[in-house]
Amino acid sequence: MDKSIAGMPTLTIKVVLLGESAVGKSSIVLRFVSNDFAQSKEPTIGAAFLTKRIYRNDEAIKFEIWDTAGQERFAPLAPMYYRNAQAALVVFDITNEQSFHKAQNWVEQLHERVGNHIIIALVGNKTDLLGMQNLNMGVKKEMIEDFCQRENLSYFETSAKTGENIHEVFQAIGEKTPHPTQKARRNSDHDLTITDDQRIDLESTTVEGARETGGCSC
Repeated sequence: MDKSIAGMPTLTIKVVLLGESAVGKSSIVLRFVSNDFAQSKEPTIGAAFLTKRIYRNDEAIKFEIWDTAGQERFAPLAPMYYRNAQAALVVFDITNEQSFHKAQNWVEQLHERVGNHIIIALVGNKTDLLGMQNLNMGVKKEMIEDFCQRENLSYFETSAKTGENIHEVFQAIGEKTPHPTQKARRNSDHDLTITDDQRIDLESTTVEGARETGGCSC
């Protein structure tokens, strides 16, 4: 590793992805972490955990990403994953209005249980499908804009399939996340909210039955 990179202060950000099943949460994470896309993916069971480090100016930003399952039966587990998170990406399928209403419920739950202590970005995924769909079937822009203004949310339209705006979402999270003190940075090249003995590598381990596979492709 380049010595100049190795000596950089590191900001670690815990990010959780929430949203209905099949909106493409896992595909967003896969695109961001590996710059890859899988047309077909198994549904996430419980949650999957991945990390990605990016470099900006004289700082490294390490994202600790919890990709939660969208199936209703796993919803009660969500607070365990967004607890102490610095940021949440609430994802919906931009061609599916029902998934948008579910995203609204997630935002309301975050505000109710976490308050203003978390950065929330609303993500309308699957923009690549808009040209193939009757636009009247998609989520109305006015509906999205009104909700974002009311809830004070950042909003991004993405495509995990093409990569559109995927990195921009995480970069914006990095810019909005408050920085710890210089002392905290020096003392923590690891997670600020997950200690070493709590770390889990889902390439070889499962969490709540989790496996590193995601919801439907998007």
